Amino acid sequence: MEDKQIILADNQDITRLGLKTIIRRTLSGIEGLTVKEVIKRSELIASLKEKPSSVVVIDYTLFDLGSSEELLNLSERFPQTMWVLFSADLTEQLIRRLSVEQQFCMVLKDDSVQEIISALKCAVTGVRFLCHHVTNLLLNPTNTQEKEDDPLTATEKEVLRLIALGRSVKEVAAERNSSIHTITTHKKNIFRKIKVNTVYEATKYALRAGLVEMVEYYI
Repeated sequence: MEDKQIILADNQDITRLGLKTIIRRTLSGIEGLTVKEVIKRSELIASLKEKPSSVVVIDYTLFDLGSSEELLNLSERFPQTMWVLFSADLTEQLIRRLSVEQQFCMVLKDDSVQEIISALKCAVTGVRFLCHHVTNLLLNPTNTQEKEDDPLTATEKEVLRLIALGRSVKEVAAERNSSIHTITTHKKNIFRKIKVNTVYEATKYALRAGLVEMVEYYI
């Protein structure tokens, strides 16, 4: 049996450390299992070329990927790879799109440790895993399903709201207990998704989208 490799593709140091701890404590019995960390798209692609049957644990919203489309393109390019989407923000639209793809496991960062362990074990053995939040969403769709033209996740909307209210990246990071790097990545993704280049343009978008009330904006 070919040795298995888990690639941790996440720009958050604390997340990678936590995942490595979980893997070391629960998957150490798997012979030949190795763990590799990457923080850039080029590093991920190089690792998959070297070992295409790897398991990639990725938060695509915080990684060096332009969009979910780029993630899907990579999955098509490397059909032997299993992908574990490990994120705080998986949009309903993306969840429904990936629910038919056998290469993808989905688990949220606020799920229990046991569900995260189950997702990793399933991925290593080539079996798809969906956490209970994702399963419930698929079985019980919300009455207010995301519109096709609403590109932002819940976290991105909140970050945009704070930016529109005049908060700096440093202030947003402190308010959300996140790193400056994480908020900078969110800001970059937000600007790309809503096709703006300045805070002024982003603020106008937030006002039009109802993320910020006029009264709140002018206080």
